[in-house]
Amino acid sequence: METPFTNTTLLFLLAIATFLNFTQTLASHRSISTSLVLGLTHSRVSLPSPKASSYSKKMPSQVSDMIEPLREVRDGYLIPLSLGTPPQVIEVYMDTGSDLTWVPCGNLSFVCMDCDDYRNNKLMAIFSPSASSSSLRDLCGSSFCIDIHSSDNSIDPCTIVGCSLATLLKGTCPRPCPSFAYTYGAGGVVQGALSRDTLRVHGISSTPNNVVTREIPKFCFGCIWASYREPIGIAGFGRGALSLPFQLGFLQKGFSHCFLAFKYANNPNISSPLVIGDVAISSKENLQFTPMLKSPMYPSNYYIGLEAITIGNTSTVTPVPSSLRGFDSQGNGGMLIDSGTTYTHLPEPFYSNLLSVIESVIWYPRAKEMETKTSFDLCYLVPHTMNNTLIDQDDLLLPPITFHFLNNVSLVLPQGNHFYAMGAPVNSSVVKCLLFQVMDDGDYGPAGVFGSFQQQNVEVVYDLEKERIGFQPMDCASAAASQGLHKK
Repeated sequence: METPFTNTTLLFLLAIATFLNFTQTLASHRSISTSLVLGLTHSRVSLPSPKASSYSKKMPSQVSDMIEPLREVRDGYLIPLSLGTPPQVIEVYMDTGSDLTWVPCGNLSFVCMDCDDYRNNKLMAIFSPSASSSSLRDLCGSSFCIDIHSSDNSIDPCTIVGCSLATLLKGTCPRPCPSFAYTYGAGGVVQGALSRDTLRVHGISSTPNNVVTREIPKFCFGCIWASYREPIGIAGFGRGALSLPFQLGFLQKGFSHCFLAFKYANNPNISSPLVIGDVAISSKENLQFTPMLKSPMYPSNYYIGLEAITIGNTSTVTPVPSSLRGFDSQGNGGMLIDSGTTYTHLPEPFYSNLLSVIESVIWYPRAKEMETKTSFDLCYLVPHTMNNTLIDQDDLLLPPITFHFLNNVSLVLPQGNHFYAMGAPVNSSVVKCLLFQVMDDGDYGPAGVFGSFQQQNVEVVYDLEKERIGFQPMDCASAAASQGLHKK
């Protein structure tokens, strides 16, 4: 979830940010009858921790789907962007909680403050505009420039860069879009400029194994030269004009994803299915759909309404506060569904009440040391049994958790999406912690967040035409294989 700031506030923000302990949690267009099938990859480099991430040419008629590998890094899912001429491949996070697509940029360097955890990470590829013959700086009068500066006046960005009144009135100022600052959730900030370049995506035709490439000239993205706690670029999948689906022409259709479980992290041979366009929406009537709520405060983000949470196989339902079912008069509330936030966040006092209910139905000893070490609130020492089944038997010893959304939609979290092992078994026991967190933003913004960890092994369908979101538990590894996202 993002809020753009003007240039003059950036130095102040960065100066303040260095002294604060931010939590990195939260971030012509027409319908095209074809689809993109992308692969998301996930490469978890450490055990889970409470630090969560937060003009197209006409398609050839024979192209039906598009495929790119989606891979998992740390606390998110990556998609490769092929930008420039010749192409430079930059891996970026997929983020349904923001609009802007950006890449680390600079012919010499990219500066990232407070990014020590990523210093040895080889994912920090940098895009070089000078190495691309098709690279352009976006102009101050473009709709994207106006959007990134959140201006109600279309001539404001051109005024900032000193255009004359005559050119302002005629809309002919040739000066570039001024640089911007863009913030994420509770602390991430990036600074850069809007650029345009050729984006290439790969597709499959109706003939098996016939891969084609589609070029999108003048794709608009952020060329970022400095950031705070945002070392890896982001592909914005929100509903705004800057988002990747919007610029690809699919915003009136939709997309779906099926995130692989953590056990596939760092596996280079499999990636998570991400489908954009017709294929994502067609033949999905068997899914349970909950309405997509419209936030007056953040209209580009995806919100759903949460009605209750059930713990265990009982009829006892824990009702949620009204703030999780809709918005107040100021536009606060609702439950944000966000691939850029790792763990589900719930507000107080509902969060504490939910923990009490969970405690009352689990009889295993608490692992207090692990709770202190990880800052997760509920950790247990659970018996571990060695077996050759695909189902983790340890998870069956813990109560299932069901989320009840508006429109009578119930989603039982797949095994492993609530409690997760903090390490290898020791003496026939394993420590498992509940990977939920408290929402610490008070009464401002969303009341809760449905994070990507709880979306693993669930097909999530964003039907943008009918403004609804569907859920269906699924073996995402099998889905990836059926989409051709397994390497042999």
